[in-house]
Amino acid sequence: MTSVPAARQVLAILRYLAAQPAPVPAATIARELELPRSTVYHLLATLVEDGFVVHLPEQRRYGLGVSAHELGTGYLRQAPLRRLAQQPLAALVDRLGHSAHLAVLHGREVIYVIEERATGRPPLITDVGVRLPAHLAASGRAMLAALPSAQVRALFPTPADFVLRNENGPRSASALRALLVDVRRLGHAEEHGEVTPEFASVAAAVLDHAGHPLASVAVTYPEAEVSAARSDFLAGHVVRTAQSISRRLGG
Repeated sequence: MTSVPAARQVLAILRYLAAQPAPVPAATIARELELPRSTVYHLLATLVEDGFVVHLPEQRRYGLGVSAHELGTGYLRQAPLRRLAQQPLAALVDRLGHSAHLAVLHGREVIYVIEERATGRPPLITDVGVRLPAHLAASGRAMLAALPSAQVRALFPTPADFVLRNENGPRSASALRALLVDVRRLGHAEEHGEVTPEFASVAAAVLDHAGHPLASVAVTYPEAEVSAARSDFLAGHVVRTAQSISRRLGG
């Protein structure tokens, strides 16, 4: 398939802006995405004209515009991700006997969009609509590991961004970087008690055709019930399910 550099650059700018907590200067966008400033200004002007980006001249900053919001709400109305992921996720729960969920990345948080609860298992914090810190949840770590390093740095610019729930988890950018290196090496992410004491999760990213994380699949289980070998077994099934959903979405 022929690559269109300008289209990829536009998408990179929109994704970057979507991940920021507030509008940012054009120079910051150019630096973080490693694009020429002239290219960034040209693309931003086009995006502003079409309403996908808004320019705040007094602050010399750029943020997402109304057209970007319309795209997001259109996605929510159609819910293709939920439609395509529901059956593979249900099959995963049937095979493993543990509850599973699908999450998407929104800034420094993950939002859970599907929960498939296994029969006889207790409810988890990962109910539909719940938000959790991405650097703590296995679902978030799986997606962060698939992002460019510059985007991860932009998401966590200060130590104050590393909030904790149970006094466990990365507390700095360097600790998060090391953790994500392990995620890439293993091919899946894990968390052990960082979200809920005595519960662990394993997760894998759902990727689009360009390798960008669209979502993540995770299974959560009581740590006392699962040996290390069994945990690896669960991880293998989670990875294959994420790959299956990726293929359904064109990845």
